[in-house]
Amino acid sequence: MATNALRSLWAEPRPTNAPGLGPRDWALVSVLICWSVVEAVLRQNLAPRPLLLLEVLAVLGPLLWRRTHPLVAVAVSFGTLTIVDIVRILTGSQGALLNSSIAVLILAYALFRWGSGREAASGLGVILLWPAVITTLGADSASLAEVVAGYAFFLFAAALGTAIRYRTKIRIRDIDHAKAREREQLARDLHDTVAHHVSGIAIQAQAGRAIADSHPERAIEALAIIEDAATRTLTELRAIVGVLRATQDTEFAPQPGVAEVEQLATDGRTRPCVKVTLFGEFDDLSPAVGAAIYRLAQECITNARRHARHATQVTVAVTGDADQVRLTIEDDGSAAGGRAPAGYGLVGMRERASLLGGTFHAGPAAERGWRVEAVLPRTGTPR
Repeated sequence: MATNALRSLWAEPRPTNAPGLGPRDWALVSVLICWSVVEAVLRQNLAPRPLLLLEVLAVLGPLLWRRTHPLVAVAVSFGTLTIVDIVRILTGSQGALLNSSIAVLILAYALFRWGSGREAASGLGVILLWPAVITTLGADSASLAEVVAGYAFFLFAAALGTAIRYRTKIRIRDIDHAKAREREQLARDLHDTVAHHVSGIAIQAQAGRAIADSHPERAIEALAIIEDAATRTLTELRAIVGVLRATQDTEFAPQPGVAEVEQLATDGRTRPCVKVTLFGEFDDLSPAVGAAIYRLAQECITNARRHARHATQVTVAVTGDADQVRLTIEDDGSAAGGRAPAGYGLVGMRERASLLGGTFHAGPAAERGWRVEAVLPRTGTPR
């Protein structure tokens, strides 16, 4: 068990989302430069200036590529610092180094946050070599407690980097799972709609064949209905192509649509009270879009009931125009609620809207409460 765990850690690849060099990195280096200059001017009994300059370069330079090349940054920084201390010992130089060198803890953090398993293991050996050299060769007269504290600082930085790395990894995995569940639900809705259309086609074909001899004109009408249903079915099938779904049992029944959104309204006895308003045309709306509007409204109302503190009313408005359908949901809850929905409901709703070629936005309302707005094209063309 332990051997497998170590092998897994050793084979751990680098995270794929490492950010590049940005303004914050330059700001960090600038602050450390100012710290080093002020310390060099004000402090007494420092090591010779050439050694201090080499120390500053060893600390500040590698910080700029600590995410993209964490092992190289650690090796250059800690290797140079080790050489500086060896030179101090061999030459008998008096004086201390700058306290700004504590910034090397950032490199220890970055090694375990952005490096691979092999890089982390190799870099840790380089990191722990520096205090060992100082202690063994006597560059500083440090007590046992101070030595232990030095190792503890580096190990804490490494543990912090590891913890944040795996926390981010778990969050990304949970977001991917939430998106996958939403894709599965959308595919299930589309599947049920297609099954309903195919059932209608089969019934109309049987009826047309039964009356073809006695009422040919009615058989032609049945063929027209079959053609229309087949066209709708092909549209829904194209939607299913872009959506993966797991194999599950489904009910061959029409999915709820915009018309069913009105059923989410409640009377004044239930808190918060839900008011629904429909405006516009929804006759030729894609069944996938209608089902999505219903699911989004249902999820938002559930979130409002769970997380909107002191909310008395939830307003649901669905507006359909020539090209798109807009869903707007607002509540009058307290802004102090923080509104952090459990799980990844917002992630799933945004994924569903995106799959249908629409947009989704959620955030605090202008005055108070929470506002959700989704805009979907009437055809529901997946991306």
